[in-house]
Amino acid sequence: MPLQSIQEWPRIEKAAFKTKIDRLQIRLKRLQRTAIELEIPVIILFEGWGASGKGTQINRLILDLDPRHFSVHSILMEKEEEAYRPFLWRFWTKMPARGRMAIFDRSWYRRVHVDRVNKTVPKQSWQNAFNEIAQFERTLADDGTTIIKFFLHISEGEQKKRFRRLEADSATAWRVTKMDWRNHKRYEKFVKVSSEMIERTDVPHARWTIVPADQQRYATLKIFETTIASLQGAIRRKRRRMRSDYKPRSVRLRKVTSSRLDKANMNQALSREDYRDMLRPLQDRIRQLEHRVYQERVPVVILYEGWDAAGKGGNIKRLTQRMDPRGYEVIPIAAPNDIEKRHHYLWRFWNHVPKAGHIAIFDRTWYGRVLVERIEGFASEAEWRRAYREINEFEAQLTAARTVLLKFWLHIDQDEQLRRFKERQAIPDKNWKITEEDWRNRDKWDDYYQAVDEMIFRTSKENTPWTVVEANSKLFARIKVLRTTIAAIEAALG
Repeated sequence: MPLQSIQEWPRIEKAAFKTKIDRLQIRLKRLQRTAIELEIPVIILFEGWGASGKGTQINRLILDLDPRHFSVHSILMEKEEEAYRPFLWRFWTKMPARGRMAIFDRSWYRRVHVDRVNKTVPKQSWQNAFNEIAQFERTLADDGTTIIKFFLHISEGEQKKRFRRLEADSATAWRVTKMDWRNHKRYEKFVKVSSEMIERTDVPHARWTIVPADQQRYATLKIFETTIASLQGAIRRKRRRMRSDYKPRSVRLRKVTSSRLDKANMNQALSREDYRDMLRPLQDRIRQLEHRVYQERVPVVILYEGWDAAGKGGNIKRLTQRMDPRGYEVIPIAAPNDIEKRHHYLWRFWNHVPKAGHIAIFDRTWYGRVLVERIEGFASEAEWRRAYREINEFEAQLTAARTVLLKFWLHIDQDEQLRRFKERQAIPDKNWKITEEDWRNRDKWDDYYQAVDEMIFRTSKENTPWTVVEANSKLFARIKVLRTTIAAIEAALG
């Protein structure tokens, strides 16, 4: 519904409002308890005009809710910490766990709304944001998040009246700024931009509700009724999924026509002497580039995946050996803990996205969703198939924020892996590196091999290609990673 079409503002008498709101508050409180029990994450966001009553409506909405299970976030202009990361970073880090509710006073729509009109972000930035917002909301909704979006609409005359009323009271005068009056003078411009924003982002899994807010009582009832209806729908869907006779489907692995792994030359090697001659100059160059990365505020993300015993740890050690430890962080990824399991699987990785000028090195990554979680049945077929799209979108958002993204698959053959496993068993100082799980994974070598091939095929894009590192020779692999990293950073820095 275009904003211009809202002309009549229903009036609700005080007595009728009191009767209705008391009943609605009880229903909402019960629905919150059910959503907690069913572990449904809920997002409620409020956008709208200055002085339209967003704060008042949020206070009414949460009045009788259990405060242990919701958080309220007020979104202002980006702070330096936020501006140094991709656009959606500050919102991903605020996403609710399953069973919790996150309420936003303004949201990710600021970029395509207020920031767009005020020209505080470049045109390309807010244009790209439309796509990133669509991807963000779809990713969350696919994972079971209920998204409720309100736009509080008041007339131009009503906004002017409210601004003057606030200014007349010394206790509230500070709430009306010069920017508020400047935006008021551009009311028609905001109507046009707001209408476009709503039309472009009103989708079945994240509908907008336009709330006529000239009459506060009507607006309150509208917000409560919409929230209740949305939660009831989410609860019905969750219970229907829980009742269904779901049986995990067998993992179907299809051989990729053009195998990157099959083409790898596993005989490549380096002598110890050549390795020593090459290592120090390359490490010195990495350290120089680390300083330039910081000076020019370029973020770098380096991903390590590979077979068990492929040498990831030793490779990372040689990459970072001469780097300034203040400029990088190595993030080891293990099985998700209880807190991480209660969020979308990408949440824990967004929390480690480096700010501009810093380097993040991941020892295993979000690709676990399409590898170990796929093969071992920890993710449903729908989840791991969907992950290809989600991962590609995530990485595209990183590179759109100028991130240099390097993805390494350390590749060894079965014979070399067996040799290293036996070596670890025989050497006391290496015993801790070999587990029963390593042997179980080795029994599924063919399944993993095909899953890796498909992963590389589906997630190698122009700006985010995979580099297959022939790692039968650890020395060769270390030099290849150093050279590839140097070339990518030099190309980005120019």
